[in-house]
Amino acid sequence: MNKLQRCRAPVYEMLEQYRIVGNISYHVPGHKNGAAYDGVEGAGYLDEVMKYDVTEITGTDDLHHPEGVIKEAQELAADCFGAEESFFLVGGSTAGNLALILTACPEPGMILILQRNVHKSVIHGLMLAGVRAVFVEPLIDPLSGLAVAPAAEAVEAALAAYPEAAAVFVTMPNYYGMGSDLAPLARICHDSGVPLLVDEAHGAHYGQHPALPAGALACGADGVVQSTHKMLTAMTMGAMLHVQGQRLDRALLSQRLAMVQSSSPSYPMMASLDLARRLLHSRGSDAFTAGLAAVDVLRRGLAELPRYGLVQPAEQLHDGTPLHKAAYEMQDPFKVVIYDAIGVLGGFELQRRLEAKGCVPEMSDDRHVVLLFSLGSKAEDAARLLQTLREIESEDTSESPHTAAISESRNISTWNNLNVLQISAPVPFSLKPVTANEVESINLEHSVGRVAAEMVIPYPPGIPLLYPGEVITDQIQQRLTGLAYGGAKFQACADPVLQRIKVYNNQKGGEV
Repeated sequence: MNKLQRCRAPVYEMLEQYRIVGNISYHVPGHKNGAAYDGVEGAGYLDEVMKYDVTEITGTDDLHHPEGVIKEAQELAADCFGAEESFFLVGGSTAGNLALILTACPEPGMILILQRNVHKSVIHGLMLAGVRAVFVEPLIDPLSGLAVAPAAEAVEAALAAYPEAAAVFVTMPNYYGMGSDLAPLARICHDSGVPLLVDEAHGAHYGQHPALPAGALACGADGVVQSTHKMLTAMTMGAMLHVQGQRLDRALLSQRLAMVQSSSPSYPMMASLDLARRLLHSRGSDAFTAGLAAVDVLRRGLAELPRYGLVQPAEQLHDGTPLHKAAYEMQDPFKVVIYDAIGVLGGFELQRRLEAKGCVPEMSDDRHVVLLFSLGSKAEDAARLLQTLREIESEDTSESPHTAAISESRNISTWNNLNVLQISAPVPFSLKPVTANEVESINLEHSVGRVAAEMVIPYPPGIPLLYPGEVITDQIQQRLTGLAYGGAKFQACADPVLQRIKVYNNQKGGEV
C-alpha cells in the first residue's frame, strides 16, 4: 500500500460523511442520532458520539461480511501490523481469545496445550469449546516471584506427550510487561504441525519502534489477539485479531467471530480502531517519541529514589550466580512496575496512597504497583508521579492494618514450580454448571485439601488462581489469603472479598 492509502481511515471518514449529509433516520438506533434527547435533559458529552452512532445501512458496510469501508480498514490494519488478514474486535481481546479457541478446537474433547496463568477469557473459551486442557507451568521470575510464560522445552515436552494436540496457546507479554522471544515456541509448534496462538492483549504496540520488543506475528505466531485500546489509542473494548499462514481455518474463524461478537457492532469503536491504526501508519515510530521520553524521565527519577524497587530483567542474581533459566528477557518500557524496597508498603496500600494524591495506577498486587505509560504520555506526567512518590516517602510509613499484608512468599504463585518441567494431565472443561447440592461454603482458612467448586479471579489482572475441580493447596490458600487481606477484589466467586470459598462437599469427592 502506498503512503496516501495508509493515511486514510475509511470507517472514520465514512462516519464524518454520514453526519455531513444529514439524512433522516428511519432505522435503528432509537436515539435517532441523539435527537431523542433534544429539549429534555440532554445527552451531555454523549451528544456528539450519538451523531456518529450508526448501524448497518447502505454505505456503512457490515463487520461480519465486510465489502466496503470495513474491509478496507481491516486490510490497512493487516498492512500496519504485519498480518495476512486482520479482524476488528468490538468485544475486546476476550472475543478474539474465544474465537481462536473455538476455531482451533472445533469439536469437544480436543486437546489444547496452554500455560496455566491465562486470562479468564481463555478459561471461558475452554469451557465453550469443551476442551481438554493440558496446562504447562510458566517460568517464575526469581527476583519478583511473578509468573511469565512456559519455557520452550516445556512446550516441546507437552507436544511430545500429547501429539494429538490441536494447538498451543500462550500469553505474551504478561500484565506486568514481562516477556520472552516467541520465535523458539513458534518453531517447536510448527515442527509438530500445530498453530501457535498468542494472547498479545498488552502488546499491540510491539514491533512499532526499535525500543519495543518484536511482536508475536514477527516471531511466527499464527493467530494473535491484541487489545488496541490498552497500549495504543482505540476506545475501550476496541481490539484486533491478526492471522497468518495456513494453520487456521479462516472461514471457520470468521464464523466463530460472528458467534461471539455483537451483530450490531459499535461504529464509533470501529472508527477508533481505524484512527489508532492510521496514527501508526502516518507517524511511524515517531508516534512513540514523547511516551518513551516520559518513561526515561521516570526511570532516571526512580534511580534517585532507592526506596522504590523496579522490576526488570536480570541476567544474574545479586551474588553473581547466573540464573539457571531466565524467566524473561524483555520488559515493555511502557510498563513500569515498582514496589517498596524496604517492605513497609504493600502494593495495594501504595496504590491507595498514589490515588489519594491524584495518580491512578493500572493495577497492584500484594507487592507491586503497575504504572502504565503509552504513546499518549508526557514528561510532565512522569514528573508529577515522581513528586508524588517523594511525598509518600516523606510521610509517616509506619505499618497499619492495610500495610502489614506484604507477601512473605516471594517466588510463590499458584503454579510455583521453578526447577521441574511440569505438565498436567488433560483437564476436561465444559459448560455444565455446578449444582447447589454438590457444594458447600467454608472459611478460606479451612480450605486446604478441598476441591474448589468455583473460579477465583483477582481483578485486575483477571488471571484465575483457581478453577472448579482444582485442589486447594497450602500455597494457594496462603496466596489467596494474602491477596484478600491486602484488599484485592475477586471475580467469579460468591464472596468478592474471599472470606469464604465454595468447595465440593465430601459426598461428591470434595476432599483429598
